[in-house]
Amino acid sequence: MTENSPKKLFLLDAYALIYRSYYAFIRNPRFNSKGVNTSAMLGFVNTLVQLLESETPQYIGVVFDVSAPTFRHEIFKEYKANREAMPEDLRKSIPYIRRIIEAFNIPIIEKEGFEADDVIGTLAQKAKNSGFDTFMMTPDKDYAQLVENNVKMYKPAKQGAAAEIWGPDEVKKNFGIENTAQVIDILGLMGDSADNIPGCPGIGPKTAEKLIGEFGSIDGIYQNIDKLKGKQKSNLVEFEEQVRLSRKLATIIQDVPIDFDEKALAREEVNKEALKALFEDLEFRTLAERLNLEEGKSEKAVQQTLFGDVETVQPAATQMETIETIPHQYYLVENEMQRASLRAELSVADAFCFDTETTGLDTHSAEIVCMSFAFRKHEAYCVLVPSKKEEAQKVISEFREVFADENILKIGQNLKYDLLMLGNYGIEIKGKMFDTMLAHYLIQPEQKHNLDYLCEIYLNYEKVHTESLIGKKGKNQLNMRSVPKEKLRDYACEDADLTFWLKDAIDPELDKYEMRQLFDEIEMPLVPVLVHMEQAGVKLDVAALKEYAVDLREQIIQVEKEIFELAGEEFNVSSPKQLGPILFEKLKISSSGSAKKTKTKQYSTSEEVLVKLADKHPIVNKILDFRGLKKLLSTYVEALPELVNPKTGKVHTSYNQAITATGRLSSVNPNLQNIPIRDENGREIRRAFIPSDEDHVFLSADYSQIELRIMAALSKDEEMLNAFKEGKDIHAITASKIYKVPENEVTSDMRRKAKTANFGIIYGISAFGLSQRLNIPRTEAKELIDGYFENFPKIKGFMDQQIDLAGKNGYVQTIKGRRRYLNDINSANAIVRGMAERNAINAPIQGSAADIIKVAMINIYRRFKIEKLKSKMVLQVHDELNFDVFKNELEKVKEIVKYEMEHALELGVPLTVEMNAAGNWLDAH
Repeated sequence: MTENSPKKLFLLDAYALIYRSYYAFIRNPRFNSKGVNTSAMLGFVNTLVQLLESETPQYIGVVFDVSAPTFRHEIFKEYKANREAMPEDLRKSIPYIRRIIEAFNIPIIEKEGFEADDVIGTLAQKAKNSGFDTFMMTPDKDYAQLVENNVKMYKPAKQGAAAEIWGPDEVKKNFGIENTAQVIDILGLMGDSADNIPGCPGIGPKTAEKLIGEFGSIDGIYQNIDKLKGKQKSNLVEFEEQVRLSRKLATIIQDVPIDFDEKALAREEVNKEALKALFEDLEFRTLAERLNLEEGKSEKAVQQTLFGDVETVQPAATQMETIETIPHQYYLVENEMQRASLRAELSVADAFCFDTETTGLDTHSAEIVCMSFAFRKHEAYCVLVPSKKEEAQKVISEFREVFADENILKIGQNLKYDLLMLGNYGIEIKGKMFDTMLAHYLIQPEQKHNLDYLCEIYLNYEKVHTESLIGKKGKNQLNMRSVPKEKLRDYACEDADLTFWLKDAIDPELDKYEMRQLFDEIEMPLVPVLVHMEQAGVKLDVAALKEYAVDLREQIIQVEKEIFELAGEEFNVSSPKQLGPILFEKLKISSSGSAKKTKTKQYSTSEEVLVKLADKHPIVNKILDFRGLKKLLSTYVEALPELVNPKTGKVHTSYNQAITATGRLSSVNPNLQNIPIRDENGREIRRAFIPSDEDHVFLSADYSQIELRIMAALSKDEEMLNAFKEGKDIHAITASKIYKVPENEVTSDMRRKAKTANFGIIYGISAFGLSQRLNIPRTEAKELIDGYFENFPKIKGFMDQQIDLAGKNGYVQTIKGRRRYLNDINSANAIVRGMAERNAINAPIQGSAADIIKVAMINIYRRFKIEKLKSKMVLQVHDELNFDVFKNELEKVKEIVKYEMEHALELGVPLTVEMNAAGNWLDAH
């Protein structure tokens, strides 16, 4: 900063930033191990740190509203009367955030009787007069009225985009006005539903901006009122007093009785000790590292020679234990004699933990660098595996018998990975297994389950980070072969040791949370099933995909031509910058609030915006078709051949067992669950999934309406139960009841609407949601839902009961006892509570469907093994299982699959399976 340059002051609008942070995580809230929702704290701290790092402000203050009436309440009692109560989790966050701000040594400013924007407006004026440039940090558009040359808005960064600074020019451009003070007139006209500022009925943001742009002010409008016509004019005349009151309410005052204390606002050093304690409580470890709060760690202690003399590692003074502070004995196992000695110990152990370190994460191409074992706490062994394949095979094969011993419990973290790696060397793990990752997934499904995190929360231990050995992810990352063997020993042994230790910490919680049966009977037995499926893979018809790519490209060119014809000119359809003006300026397509601009001053042409405009002009659906085809081409048709393993000629998807909160499996490389099947083009992708050779056939088995059947079973609704027991068309019956017509008079349109209602009810669909999905008026959608509940009263009773149970217990359960925790179920905020209530209804149904198909997979796998069948289960997608079937075994496989899927769980309502075999997945489905 030069001597004459203005000093920079940043004033933060606390609650605007806190609310923004909380709602940024609303669909994926963050919780620490104590169950505290840390979303608002995390988002606020990230925003603050980003500001401190990017702008390095010399002066800073955080301004809070005070929960007391202001002068606005005196002139308008209904001011902010409609505002939703603050969500409980957010309310509990405020004291933490205030303590965090205090630990940053940033002053908190507040003044009773005035709102934060008034305080900020006043301080900004006083700072300007003292030679400061003030930046008001807020996402709130109302502050634009305060902007002038030395007072600017600082709109925080979001979704990876940079922060925006609005000076007078930016405000004028965004609002289409000549001076920033006109923002008050726009706000007075349009009102603000959040603050219950009424404005003028029928006038929204665009109309308000247009009127103020034309007449200059609210006074100017009323001076020229005769130039206006129709309802707009009559509303402005009728509600003149309300409009003028709204302008007064929207005006940010700049004469709050508050002093400007330059010294108090000067930036100070952070109180690291206080901040570290807070971050430890909240479990913000990445932030602690980013701010260098982890200081004072001891130098690394001398390690053991481990097959010779043992030197004790003395604990150092640090809050979280590390490899440097815990006495341990970690051994390198490098020769045949040492391996024999280790195998002897393993063979008489009741349980041992094992782990593999590999050259990469792809189980189909990586090699094992070492295996580590632990069977006593703080003692572990690292078996080095040679790089030459034959020698590596010999070393690993020496442990075949101990891995196959069914009397020994095998412990691991993410065991599926290790089973797949050892499977590459012909090693099969038998007997009972305990996966710490899966155990924690059942106990706390929505938390993280990686080893680093589990060690920190259960063992108060910070393990050696992978990046410290091989660097960060990316093209320059090394692999474990390049790590010196002593470092490799410490890292690998620590993993096995900690996992062995962790098992004892987590195991009792399976009983505490009543997850033992799910763990022993579903999640752990499923691991070898998934291993078998991933090893098997599925063959892909690459030539067919390449052929289909040509067809898709032709379709894209044709749709593009049709778009050009409708637009009357050629342009880059993929460019929002070029598309926006075509839609909103040239073709003047719009609906309420559709022509929104992004922060880069472009019209928003997102899918959400376009879907709302679909019935306004034929070009919109063509653009949606164009995007769908492009996505299909790039995401699947062109990408799938790249995933074919050159060794096997197959695609080997990887199943995630500990990701979804509902219990459903997910998959990556490729993500099978997202293959689009609703339109013909999407379904065509399935044609490329084929049997392994001419001696095999592709078999697909799909549960029919499983979620509706579960709903019937859980609600015990007699009408639905009888319909399923008698094998009737549930959608036709539903339509018959809702529309009060005999079943034989139900039209296809009635059935379609009833079907959408049937499945929508499971997800707690609203009248608005149903109206959008069916493209019908909201009143008709409400009548549909009301009619549904009138005819199926026990379903409504079940839904209410689930919400009530969630409110009392904090969670809901599947038929098998899997829990979905709903921390926001009792929130006073309707939006937050509504989301939790929908999950309370859906989670037991979707989770029960997940449990059922998992049980079926386990039982089918066992039957195939018992009957020594060559056929293999190769894919699981939603409620569907797919098989690569040896033709001579087809009838036997069909019999087994049908029986095990239909008898996975007795519901009191039949589970039915639709099954077909063909030369590819599409024809089999």
